[in-house]
Amino acid sequence: MSSNSSLSPSKLQSSSNNGSPSTDLPLKPIPGNYGLPFFGPIKDRLDYFYHQGKDTFFQTRIQEHQSTVFRTNMPPGPFISSNSNVIALLDAISFPILFDTSKVQKLNVLDGTYMPSAAYFGGYRVCAILDPSEPKHARLKRLFFSILASRHDKFIPLFRSCLSELFINIEDQVSDKGKSYFNTLSDSMSFDFVFRLFCDQNPLDTSIGSKGPTLFDKWLFFQLAPLTTLGLPKFFNFLEDLLLHSIPLPPFLVKSSYKKLYNAFYASMSYIFDEAQQCGIKRNEACHNLVFMAGFNAYGGMKIFFPALIK
Repeated sequence: MSSNSSLSPSKLQSSSNNGSPSTDLPLKPIPGNYGLPFFGPIKDRLDYFYHQGKDTFFQTRIQEHQSTVFRTNMPPGPFISSNSNVIALLDAISFPILFDTSKVQKLNVLDGTYMPSAAYFGGYRVCAILDPSEPKHARLKRLFFSILASRHDKFIPLFRSCLSELFINIEDQVSDKGKSYFNTLSDSMSFDFVFRLFCDQNPLDTSIGSKGPTLFDKWLFFQLAPLTTLGLPKFFNFLEDLLLHSIPLPPFLVKSSYKKLYNAFYASMSYIFDEAQQCGIKRNEACHNLVFMAGFNAYGGMKIFFPALIK
């Protein structure tokens, strides 16, 4: 999906039957609307989270507009997002337009139509929030790719070792208790892999010990709360919508958790910060970006992927 203010074309070109765009077909206006200001985004938010659910939300609009590309609003809406208007791209033909930086601006958005407070990242706008046109975006990406390239011989051996430990722990739990909590063990394995990959240390030998997954989970939840629902009984929907989707959660509540993560990474990654300074990036800014990459991109991705894979 893309913000309406960022995606410049207001019309679509139909595709031929074989799936490839045809220059002979007429352009069509993008269907859909955003409803009344303020009320339209709230209605769509309630449909998305409570009245319809995510899948039905998109399916009903695809059927209504007879199109996999349409205008709609996306959460969180007022008062967290200043602009909830998006153009939904729900097919393989239209989706690649999101990679065209001449048509799509990616400034100050993360996972939706809003930007979490920079206080979650030490006061910096991390790479994921920067638009590719900003000079620092290229410098940070170059640093990230350099780090990953320097670790290329560690990925598979370390991952195999961590997976082996995961299944040993699962077997031990089943043997002792008759059941195993896969998600908890998977989160610990994911954090262990990420930390050892970037820091060359076992997290148990650092100040955070075994608390790494819990610290990251709290930090991630506060950022992504506007896009989540807790699955509470319907009676609590109004209260949940008010607390999670209407008011930003204050970053200071997880400041101490984030500081522990930051200190652990900073103490173990001096070799990276030397390279960052050569790229024109301050050491502390580089660390905040690397904590984001390790926690949001790497750990956060595995936290979703592995349980879904097993399920």
